[in-house]
Amino acid sequence: MTDSKPLRILIADDSDSDRLILKTLMKRLGHQVRATANGSEAVAIFPEYLPDVVLLDVMMPVMDGITAAREIKAMAGEELVPVIFLTSLTDAGALARCLDAGGDDFLTKPYNKIIIQAKLGAFNRMRQMHKTLSQQRDLIRERNRQLLEEQQLAKRVFDNIAHTGCLNADNIRHHVSPMSIFNGDILFACPRPAGGMHILIGDFTGHGLPAAIGALPIAEIFYGMTSMGFSGNDVLREVNDKLGRILPTGMFCCAAMIQADFHLNQLRIWNGGLPDVVLLRKGGPRELVPSRHLPLGVLDSARFDATMELFHTSAGDTLLMMTDGVLEAENEQAERYGEGRLKQALDTAPAGEPPIDTVLGAIRSFTGEQSGHDDLTLVSLDMVVASDFHESAERLPQSALKGPAQWHCVYEVRDDTLAQFSPLPLLLHICMEVPGLRRKSADIYTLLSELYTNALEHGVLGLSSDLKTSPDGFSYYYSERERRLEQVSGHYIRFTLTHSMTRKGGKLIITCEDSGQGFDHSSQITTGAADESGNANIKYSGRGLLLMQKLGHSLRYSEYGSRAEIVYDWELAIKQPGGWS
Repeated sequence: MTDSKPLRILIADDSDSDRLILKTLMKRLGHQVRATANGSEAVAIFPEYLPDVVLLDVMMPVMDGITAAREIKAMAGEELVPVIFLTSLTDAGALARCLDAGGDDFLTKPYNKIIIQAKLGAFNRMRQMHKTLSQQRDLIRERNRQLLEEQQLAKRVFDNIAHTGCLNADNIRHHVSPMSIFNGDILFACPRPAGGMHILIGDFTGHGLPAAIGALPIAEIFYGMTSMGFSGNDVLREVNDKLGRILPTGMFCCAAMIQADFHLNQLRIWNGGLPDVVLLRKGGPRELVPSRHLPLGVLDSARFDATMELFHTSAGDTLLMMTDGVLEAENEQAERYGEGRLKQALDTAPAGEPPIDTVLGAIRSFTGEQSGHDDLTLVSLDMVVASDFHESAERLPQSALKGPAQWHCVYEVRDDTLAQFSPLPLLLHICMEVPGLRRKSADIYTLLSELYTNALEHGVLGLSSDLKTSPDGFSYYYSERERRLEQVSGHYIRFTLTHSMTRKGGKLIITCEDSGQGFDHSSQITTGAADESGNANIKYSGRGLLLMQKLGHSLRYSEYGSRAEIVYDWELAIKQPGGWS
């Protein structure tokens, strides 16, 4: 609409002469006019006529102009309909009441054609601007609604890809509070085929969708490699390399990687840019694991250090990890929560209260109603005596492909590759392509790992398990292992895998051969002696062979121990209403 287009004007004036003058003047200016004698008639005409401008006399019978203005403005809603009062009043209080009722301007008697024309033009331009702004607002509102719907849909897909893995385990507690639909923080947990688990907590630079996009490739790498038996070091190297290639300059991921082994009561921790990881010793001092590395995605693969610190733990110890949103939480005075308040909260925590609840309660008390300025994520891991994550591993998604049923595979590792590369993840991946066999990944990995370890350490390197009869001997054993690995030459380890389906499931035959001198496998099997209390002494050797005998249908070594064959019979899992059986 342009300024030259006729306006629909509604006039309400109880003076016949004034009403006629205004009506005639407006028509001469090219506008459409409806005229009434009082405010009540104007209010009644308004919904049907929908005028662009309303001219109201202040003093009228039946309903005065002030009352009529209020009702007309209410009916107009968000539409801008200028109300101009016709008055000869000069009292400031009366004029103020007109404006309070919704009036936009005044026309004083006698009327001036030039002033009226100028005011109508100004209010028309104002109407057009308001209409344009309202349309743009509605367009933005609708677009925002569409974007929110799209983000909600993307979030469901995102959550299915970057799923939480085994974060629902009994010995894990976690809290995630993003600033928006998408979270710049990441938190993944996945059981390892060899037992224990990996946990990865991270914080991308920025917030919302741009920060969350980087979580997708990390999730694929983390869950895929962990499920195949790769170590935390390998996962970190792969994630760092991937982020370095895909992230724009200035974007990276502060992260902490945890590798937990509940059988050996060990934790391996890597911290790159996150607040100190807190190890709460049961009945002992608190231990901090500060950041010793740059964030993921900063350094190239040649300079990246994936070394994880080793910590020996006990049942009841708790590991607490967090993103910097915890320390940067602010109260109404813009003060940050900080490390000092965190330390105080942990020092004064009630006995038996989970540390994550202690920290969350302290943060809520500190911030009050103040909204967060950063994504906030916490996770705690309790070390337990014996934790079986086999069921968690079974819940991981499986391939929809049918996969091979009858197959035979030979894989050989030679020379310095023995020191640089572990074939176990690859071999496990081959086995996991069999329909239904993925649910036995923990068993298969254990068999492959024990066979490979025996072939490498006893066969190729010629190490004796007798060295591992004490903690000192255990330490010497592995230092000697590293020394001999650096000098290995002219040796190989060969795996032969044969699989066939049976009526109830399948049969996997694993043969492992090495080029070493062999070893006396019969002397390696030991259960350990008992101490004075009747408890079995810790033995650092022999348990692997016993475990393989327990898992496999049969275990046979050649005369010199350089060739081992194990048969693993497995049955198809049948899904019951309450789970798998």
